Amino acid sequence: MKKIQWVFLFYAILAVFSMIGIAISISYENILLILLFTLALIVIMGLGFQRKKKLQAEGKLD
Repeated sequence: MKKIQWVFLFYAILAVFSMIGIAISISYENILLILLFTLALIVIMGLGFQRKKKLQAEGKLD
């Protein structure tokens, strides 16, 4: 069984919460929150992909 990558799990949970925030914001028709949660999602996913690329380049990730 593979070892859990806790940092990536944390990024994934934050991304899911951002998606839920977008859905709730859409239901309340709040444009500002929609944009805020969309920006948060882009930043969180970008950080996760950057971290993964860095670890792969260092050979620390399968």
